[in-house]
Amino acid sequence: MRIGLTSGDPNGIGIETILHVFADDRMLIGLTPVLYASPDLIAKNLEALGLKDLNWSEVDSAENAKQGQLNILNISVEDFGHRPGALTSEAGHYSYKSLERAVEDLASSKVDVLVTAPINKEAITQSGFKFPGHTEYLAHMANAEDVLMFLVAENLRIGIVTGHIALKEVASSLTAKSIKSKLNLMHESLARDFGCVSPRIAVLGLNPHAGDNGLMGDEEQKMIGPAVKDANTAGMNVFGPFAADGFFGSGAHKDFDGVLAMYHDQGLAPFKAMSFGRGVNFTAGLPIVRTSPDHGTGFDIAGKGTASPDSMRTAIFLAQDIHKSRLEHKELTSNPLEIAPPKRDYRDSRR
Repeated sequence: MRIGLTSGDPNGIGIETILHVFADDRMLIGLTPVLYASPDLIAKNLEALGLKDLNWSEVDSAENAKQGQLNILNISVEDFGHRPGALTSEAGHYSYKSLERAVEDLASSKVDVLVTAPINKEAITQSGFKFPGHTEYLAHMANAEDVLMFLVAENLRIGIVTGHIALKEVASSLTAKSIKSKLNLMHESLARDFGCVSPRIAVLGLNPHAGDNGLMGDEEQKMIGPAVKDANTAGMNVFGPFAADGFFGSGAHKDFDGVLAMYHDQGLAPFKAMSFGRGVNFTAGLPIVRTSPDHGTGFDIAGKGTASPDSMRTAIFLAQDIHKSRLEHKELTSNPLEIAPPKRDYRDSRR
């Protein structure tokens, strides 16, 4: 499997975490990594991190990537000044070019899956990037009508109805139609990408105490509740809306395969509290597989060699697992009388 990796903001910790991941030779078993970056920047990072034994070399095409090494596909960004921890337009241009080249190769099947390192939205916007984040950019490039930001950490899976928008815009952005669309995407992804049979989905309310029967808002009664009812009528196992404040603290999330939150921090705050450093951001609803670590650019620790590679490593594992799950799901649905092969636990076999 060829796995494409973007550099993210080169002044952040993205490249650093990728190099730490592949400094472990076991990560090169079963996959061929292609990192879209410049060789001189890789060399500088390796020197700064003291990683002398990492096996890497430059390749002119992802199709010529070699097994057993980290392959660097030169994105040819001239006059880039590496300044760890600094927010610069040059770094934004670098991260945008890395992303563009990786997506081109993904679209032409030169790589099988995509793992994106964190970008700085302010820096990349200065280079002409017109999207709130990776999720929206990839949806645009894939001509996808709708996608789902899906945060994953083992059996904890949280999706978001409204993504990168201001909190004051959340209520006006919610509709029964948008909630039902996200539920459809989550249901499909849980079955196709995670192998869940008849997945159980919990839906959170928007207001405190899920609105208290309209005393603190009526979105639950007018939009969220009807969307849940329609999903069940369509044959899905959907429950709620649940009051968000006690849902995770009570452990109720453990009874479900997926949880749909109404807005960004409603889902990400509890997710990161429970799984920071182990979580992965996955974009469901795309024809391709894309994952990323659950942290940002880490400007405060960039260049210090202290960034943990755990979330990046997990993002790579999950991209492999989902790619394999999609192939098995396709085979099973096209040959429904055949028994699907047993799933292999990638993590146990690679540690």
